[in-house]
Amino acid sequence: MSDADRNPGSAGQGFDLVLFGGTGDLAMRKLLPALYYCHRDSAEFEHSRIIAVARSAQTLEAYLAQVREQVQRFLPAGDFSEDAWQRIAGRIDYQSVDAAKGSGYDGLGALLARHPERVRVYYLATAPDLFVPICEGLAAAGLVTPLSRIVLEKPLGRDLGTARKIIGQVGAIFDESQIFRIDHYLGKETVQNLLALRFGNMLFEPLWRREWIRDVQITLAEKVGVEGRSEFYDRTGALRDMVQSHLLQLLCIVAMEPPASLDPDAVRDEKLKVLRALKPISGSAVGEFTVRGQYRGGAIDGKVVPGYLEEPGMPAGTQTETFVAIRAELGNWRWAGVPFYLRTGKRMPERLAEIVINFRALPHAILPTGLPLLERSNRLVIRLQPDEGVEMHLLAKAPGDEMRLLPVSLNLDFRESFKGRQWDAYERLLIEVVRGRATLFMRRDELEAAWAWIEPILRGWEALDERPKAYTSGTWGPAASSALIARDDLAWHEEL
Repeated sequence: MSDADRNPGSAGQGFDLVLFGGTGDLAMRKLLPALYYCHRDSAEFEHSRIIAVARSAQTLEAYLAQVREQVQRFLPAGDFSEDAWQRIAGRIDYQSVDAAKGSGYDGLGALLARHPERVRVYYLATAPDLFVPICEGLAAAGLVTPLSRIVLEKPLGRDLGTARKIIGQVGAIFDESQIFRIDHYLGKETVQNLLALRFGNMLFEPLWRREWIRDVQITLAEKVGVEGRSEFYDRTGALRDMVQSHLLQLLCIVAMEPPASLDPDAVRDEKLKVLRALKPISGSAVGEFTVRGQYRGGAIDGKVVPGYLEEPGMPAGTQTETFVAIRAELGNWRWAGVPFYLRTGKRMPERLAEIVINFRALPHAILPTGLPLLERSNRLVIRLQPDEGVEMHLLAKAPGDEMRLLPVSLNLDFRESFKGRQWDAYERLLIEVVRGRATLFMRRDELEAAWAWIEPILRGWEALDERPKAYTSGTWGPAASSALIARDDLAWHEEL
């Protein structure tokens, strides 16, 4: 079945995108700049509207002034056009809705009633505890149509039980085919190129298995701290915020078997198999195979930054983790015995997202070289941010009469190889929602499988009742993270 058959109601007929949380950080920093590009560059958005929804009562003029300021702030220099802005501003409406109290839906209904035949995309850029009240409010107001779609931001739940509860309550109002659970990393150009790299080049397929790959490292590092989101982050932590979603999704794409096609369910079926093949980490194994840390004061880019416990509004003595490292394994034929190291943290030296595939050492070295040089070569580095690209690290002979080997890299820099503006991840995903294509979104059983693997780690940490290991801001996390990988006689990519 094609996407068009599965999701009737083409974006070419125009659509209404209702953005709940329209004054929030995510909307201003990511979604509205992405929508600016969508409306500027895509004909599909020409006859559409953005209806921003938030609790605050304000005029449309005041809201547009706020959006204009923030879009200009977050767009790259030179990308803001007055003509484009005026065109886009004419497609924006604003409606005050108090989702917690269930008020304001009549006004939203009046706006939507102008085009009852359109696809309606409800984007919930809100706290997860508002997902169900918003869905129930929409249903009670008669605003859920067969052509409606709903986009849910992560984290969806705090554990398997709460995730299932939200899934069930939202699923009672929207059909599974109407629900788009978003993970913006799946919209990144490099992630799409990882699929192309794996399944479009015969060069890699024979090597993409346990016989030739020694280990896989996936790192998502942030330089920022909690950035004024103390209440949200302290209730969430790095494991729920980053590992359960972003890191496990990247692991799935690295490790999945070739799908029969790019049909959404074919791709997601293979990702689900990876999640179900993850070996459980529970009980005493939690202390052995995981590391949790919390940043303390230090310096980032030469500026002094506070520790997590000193952040404004932070509860005294909180044990929420800002860093996680995990040694994971898959129990299947392709990957048995290959360690997958997952790592994420705040207040680290670089803003970095990368996947490192380390190939096995030569069975017999006939050329003069040392072990450190061999360990820095024969690896594939897939960079997701800040500079998207792919590097293949090899050894080559240095010029001269001696057989002297030096590391070199074959570098595919997307900015150099593909001229023009690169799509933002949210821009791509918004377009996919409008087109009704679910390949880049998590299915219900995927989400449940991810939580089922994460939950024993959460429970294990509770049972251990140990404070997260402190690490200085501006470093790569606690020393225990290096010790975790060193037990396998390996090292993190940046430590070589």
